[in-house]
Amino acid sequence: MKYKINKSEDALIIVDVQVDFCPGGALPVPEGDKIVPILNRYIEKFDKIGALIVATRDWHPPNHSSFKTYGGPWPPHCIQGTNGAKFHPNLRLPKRTKIISKATDPRKEAYSGFEGTNLGEELKKAGVKRVFVGGLAIEYCVKSTVLDALKHSFEVFLLEDAIKGIGAKPGDIEKAIKEMLREGAKKISLADIE
Repeated sequence: MKYKINKSEDALIIVDVQVDFCPGGALPVPEGDKIVPILNRYIEKFDKIGALIVATRDWHPPNHSSFKTYGGPWPPHCIQGTNGAKFHPNLRLPKRTKIISKATDPRKEAYSGFEGTNLGEELKKAGVKRVFVGGLAIEYCVKSTVLDALKHSFEVFLLEDAIKGIGAKPGDIEKAIKEMLREGAKKISLADIE
């Protein structure tokens, strides 16, 4: 089935394609940078018709509770204002992209772009009904954002050619994808969009 992007009802959500989550970063997703050219093609399609484009980012204070030094599971990453927190340099985000900063409260982890942000309200205010989600990492921020989008009653399309996962344990990535589909997300790729 082919999907036509609707300027007023569709939004592209790019999850956490930041320097620290790509090879060479503080918390790299294996081959995380490989999705950048594909995401750029989605961006072109959405930008051409003027549909909403959103980019979420981890925007941690230096003392974030998710960091190992403060009892969390992760090395320090995506600290506000650092090079590691920047979007991947090859990601071609238009100037009009809506940037959503998450996990800004040092006491709270926030994997989802909806958690502790106004993303849900912004999308509803814009009249969005369908969201197309790609980015990093499948088992964490992509999954949480997709599941929250479904809870907010959006129709959700998972961009299967524009997502990468960490895969710390065998089967983690597949399990996360299955969960998203079970909850109602639909898998599509660039070829499915007119």
